[in-house]
Amino acid sequence: MIKRTLLAAAAACAFAAPAAGQDFTITNATVATGDGSEPIENGHVVVRGGKVVAVGAGAPPAGGTAIDAEGRWVTPGLFATVTSLGLWDVGAVEESNDTSARTSTFGAALDAAPAINPNSQHILVHRAAGVTRAASVTMPASSIFGGQGAVIDLGADPQAVVRPRAFQVVALGESGARLAGGSRTATHALLRNALREASQFGDDASIPGRSSRPAELRTGDDLPIDPRLVGENAMRGDDALLTRFDAAALVPVVRGEQPLYVAVERASDIRSVLALRSEFLGLDLVLIGASEGWLVAREIAAAGVPVIADGLDDLPERFEQLASTQSNIGRLVAAGVKVAINASAMENPRNLNQYAGNLVALRRIPGADGLSWGQAFAAISSIPAEISGMGGRAGVLAPHAAGDVVIWDNDPLELGAMPVRVFIDGVEQPLDNHQSRLKERYRDLDESSLPKAYDW
Repeated sequence: MIKRTLLAAAAACAFAAPAAGQDFTITNATVATGDGSEPIENGHVVVRGGKVVAVGAGAPPAGGTAIDAEGRWVTPGLFATVTSLGLWDVGAVEESNDTSARTSTFGAALDAAPAINPNSQHILVHRAAGVTRAASVTMPASSIFGGQGAVIDLGADPQAVVRPRAFQVVALGESGARLAGGSRTATHALLRNALREASQFGDDASIPGRSSRPAELRTGDDLPIDPRLVGENAMRGDDALLTRFDAAALVPVVRGEQPLYVAVERASDIRSVLALRSEFLGLDLVLIGASEGWLVAREIAAAGVPVIADGLDDLPERFEQLASTQSNIGRLVAAGVKVAINASAMENPRNLNQYAGNLVALRRIPGADGLSWGQAFAAISSIPAEISGMGGRAGVLAPHAAGDVVIWDNDPLELGAMPVRVFIDGVEQPLDNHQSRLKERYRDLDESSLPKAYDW
């Protein structure tokens, strides 16, 4: 009976239609817009039809449900990038863990989107922590390529994927060397070979007679190639190392239509990554990690390459991180680099606001480099949204942006601050999950009967 009830509840949740966006006006709030500016006192946020229509101080336009924030903080939802949200349930249970494909034939062709589970407890837990959107991806395991990540929202509906195949991930440095054969030289040879094969594959697939791809899509379009549309007759040499599926998946990368996220830490490795553009002019690069990025901050800024930096790299864990410092992010930003804060543990980005708060506090330490409050909050909201291709649409409270709004019980960059209400696309979200229900279940210590775990 219990099993049937659980199955029925899961089915109802899985096929529930997305709710319509609500019209509401939040007043009497300390509003942080997420654009890098400082918070607005006595501010308001107006949402209509799932979109933000007005933000500012003083009296708001009339209309919609009135919500008095009672002086609380109101912000856009947090945007977590390079996460595994929706890709696993229990890390130690292989059958529930889709975060890596250790024995797969494919690498670049792996696509996170079909594996995203919107009912994953990790999505529910992070929604309750104020994370409203994320970029999820499998990380390199059987190949230096981790595959194609997806941008998702954390709403309580079955349509989690917002942008499938939003970016490609490749590992260089020490982790890439292990996968490539034990040396950075092998990593760079594999990467260059893969990009050249993809370039040739894309050229051949665009030549009439060599592809079954529709003629109107062969030239003059800026749409990423869907591997399923690439013809089986694209010419390839006998020495090709990539599968056709992997080669097709990398065509948008070499054309600059899909960002290439490069996991790299050492300063010399970062320089080698930046130099790739001299060979492959169209590459749209993003650095992940970059513990020693501050040593080459001016070069990164000059190249216009954004960085998704670990928020808690204060001491070296590996040889490629010997120059790591918690001032890394502050020094990168001071040099003009666009930096998003990443959670050191991909599965736990609910700590993003804590990492951002650490960087605000760091400014008070002599000789250290941190961020202002506005800069720090932007690094976990609008900037990761921009890097993920959703600039102006997520991670910010501004006209025409998605109605992703969080009301906090305190300054969100203070330790212990928690959301009291969360909206995604203007729809108020439930904040309960396994963790919150366990907390309520065991709040009293009545031991007069069997533990509550035995009750239904």
